[in-house]
This record gives sequence, C-alpha cells and structure tokens, in this order.
Amino acid sequence: MLALWKKELFTFFSSLTGSLVIAVFLVLNGLFLWVIPGNMNILFGGYANLDGLFYMAPWLYLFLVPAVTMRLFADEKKSGTIELLLTRPLSDWQIVTGKYMAGLSLVVLSLLPTLIYFYSVSRLAQPAGNVDAGAIWGSYIGLLMLAGAYVAMGVFTSAITDNQIVAFVLAALLAFVFYSGFDALASVPFFDSFEGVLINLGIDAHYQSLSRGVIDARDVLYFLGLILVFLGLSRLVLSSRRW
Repeated sequence: MLALWKKELFTFFSSLTGSLVIAVFLVLNGLFLWVIPGNMNILFGGYANLDGLFYMAPWLYLFLVPAVTMRLFADEKKSGTIELLLTRPLSDWQIVTGKYMAGLSLVVLSLLPTLIYFYSVSRLAQPAGNVDAGAIWGSYIGLLMLAGAYVAMGVFTSAITDNQIVAFVLAALLAFVFYSGFDALASVPFFDSFEGVLINLGIDAHYQSLSRGVIDARDVLYFLGLILVFLGLSRLVLSSRRW
C-alpha cells in the first residue's frame, strides 16, 4: 500500500497536477487575503483572524480536489492498467486506501504553507500573539476533515467511470451537494419538519462547529463516517471487476 501511495504521489508531481493544484490554491488565497481589497482581506478587515481563508478554502477545494482525484482510477481503466493493478498482492481496501492517502497527502501539502498566514496574523495582532488560536486550529482540523471527505468522494467517482472529465464533474457535484445542497433543501418550506436532519446531513454545519475551536466527537465521527462510506463504495466498485 505504501508503494502505491508513493507511486501516486510521484505521478501527481511528475505530471504537474500536484504542483498546479497547490499553486492555484495558494495564489488565489494569497490574493484574496492580502492583495485584493474586500471583506476577506486581512489588512483591510481590522481583525487578526483567518476567517477569509476558512471561508474560501472549502469552495476552492470543491474544484481542486476533484481535479486531483479524477485520474486515480479513471486513468487506470482507460489505459488498461487497472487489470495489472488488481493482480498485485494487494487487497481492494489497500488499493483504495493507497490512492486515497495520495490524494489526501496533496491536500495536506497545499495547507502547510498557509501556516505562514497564521504566523503573520499572530505578529500583526495588537498585542502580538493576541489571536484566537483555538478557533484557528479547530478550523484547520475542520478543513482537513472536509477535504478528506472531498477526496473520498473523488476516489469513488473516479472508480465508477473511465472518463476523467465525468469523474471530475461528478465529484464536484457530490461535494457541492454535501457542502451546500442539504442546507439549501433545509431552507425550502416543504422540508421544514426535516430542517434539523437535513442540516446535520450536510458538511457545512459540522465544519462550522469545528471552526469554533471545540472538537466535538459527533463532528469528527460524521466526517470519518462520510469518508468510510465513500471509500467502502469505491471498494465495492473495484471488487465488482473481480466477479
């Protein structure tokens, strides 16, 4: 499994996909947080926080994560190497997990440089260091969990098709539905009696809860459950090729 993880990670960077995704994520965040005037600009906001980063990142990942995951299985199917992969001494779970960890590793690598923003905001605060570190670290954990769920969805959509564009569109659509779709449904008067259930089915409520700096086991279990469901579906799809 580790060999598969290394192979996938090397493929990301050898094809410029990994570098491009990280660069786009950092450049867009950097522009909105430090250069372009507006509500998300830290220098114009007057408050020492990273709310702009944690507002934009889920929307950026909604498109960037599917761009990373779309080739994980779809490319293997199209090139015919999926059959060779299935003959390796790896279980279906190990194959799915190896590819998932490669995608998640890229997300982690894209987040690490933003710690510079954290340091900068802390230095800019009056007095220096006067920031809500608990909320910021909670937001980082929530963002990592959210991105992990996006990656799991991307692995699943890549497993069900051999077309990378289809995998990208389906992954972005799934991510959008779970991030914003359930909240939109909850606001429809017809679903008033299910409002609480629909909101809790969506990602945003749990992400916002973690962003307050309180790590609630219910939020963590929600994300872990969502990840396991989509990885389990990916394994099921992969296992069906052996039947």
